[in-house]
Amino acid sequence: MSRIKEISVSDLHRMLRKEDHFELLDIRTPAEIERGVLPNARTLAMHLIPLKLNYFSESPRQIVIYCRTGSRSAQVCRFLNQQGINNVISLRGGVVKWAAGGHALQPEPVEVIG
Repeated sequence: MSRIKEISVSDLHRMLRKEDHFELLDIRTPAEIERGVLPNARTLAMHLIPLKLNYFSESPRQIVIYCRTGSRSAQVCRFLNQQGINNVISLRGGVVKWAAGGHALQPEPVEVIG
């Protein structure tokens, strides 16, 4: 089994400061999302991902996917890689690690996909 691409919280924070061209995608539940999202994140319910493969395959950008701890985002990246979609990266440690690093959350996503 091939390894998925992952990014650390510190590397993602640097990317956000540099405004690199990538997307942030939150796949947590609505209840989790109510607690806040990463800056400029979009949201997509995890169960809709198989129905939205074009969203991933047609994106010209890298897509950093995150969840609460990094477990679900890793599963989603693995699934997408199996579908031939390789422009996805899992945030290692998820929102828990992001918040533990003292980084801010936004109250709402910039877009809800689905």
